[in-house]
Amino acid sequence: MIPDGLRAAVEAHLGRVLSAESVGGGSINRAARLRTADGPVFIKYHPRSPAGMFAAEARGLDALRRAAAGLVIPRVLARGDAREGVPAWLALEWLEPAAPSPADDERLGRGLAALHRSPVAGWGWEEPNFIGSLPQANDTASSWPEFWRLRRLGPQLDLARRAGRLPAAGSEWARLMERLPDLLAAAEEDGPSLLHGDLWSGNRMQTTDGPALIDPAVYRGHREVDLAMAELFGGFGARFGAAYREAWPLAPGYPTRRAIYQLYYLLVHVNLFGGGYVAQTASTLRGALGS
Repeated sequence: MIPDGLRAAVEAHLGRVLSAESVGGGSINRAARLRTADGPVFIKYHPRSPAGMFAAEARGLDALRRAAAGLVIPRVLARGDAREGVPAWLALEWLEPAAPSPADDERLGRGLAALHRSPVAGWGWEEPNFIGSLPQANDTASSWPEFWRLRRLGPQLDLARRAGRLPAAGSEWARLMERLPDLLAAAEEDGPSLLHGDLWSGNRMQTTDGPALIDPAVYRGHREVDLAMAELFGGFGARFGAAYREAWPLAPGYPTRRAIYQLYYLLVHVNLFGGGYVAQTASTLRGALGS
């Protein structure tokens, strides 16, 4: 169920692969459950993954694992870069799925708040990484509004503009950019947090050990970014958001900030999947501007 060259590369790190079966791996990568002498292993791979994608993911998982008290983060076991006949790959601890429950939503909310409270400094990250298959710049900035303008909205807007899919008029985007220092002022009060960075429902799992986070796009940013993404497409129970707010209440004005943060992920979807997200992006922009 996996290419022979990939099997050999994995065995060089993890020992003999006794069997392999395909499993769900998201919308981009292929994935399999490997049976080894030391137990099951999850592996994801892609024959044309962008250079450095799995390396950045592995370092992000390690960072989350060090900070995420109360949440399950899979251990990175090994990885390999693409070479002749072998795709890039990443091997992780196998997480045994379990049925979700409201109690797990509450644990996830409280665990995410605890993760966000772990002490970090500065806006950004030590290296670029990826959001889906798109590059994500993480160069530090002197303020959060500057970071959001230069590293998040700006690059995605440029991509959409070049593809002829720019949602809404350029003047509306310009107005939003001008107002970011005021609209995102609460972020400076909160300070930076370690973010998962791509917290949609497909990147959380319920396991026999509790709620788990996978497939991150890690950086240091405003904590509400993770909440905004979690609320964009649904899939999280009501106790998730309530438990988070009980652990760490949000400042007034969150609905506007949520719209601003969701714009980034909507633009990513415009650039990855096309025009089906253009109308929703334009509508969210109007909401962020209060029009």
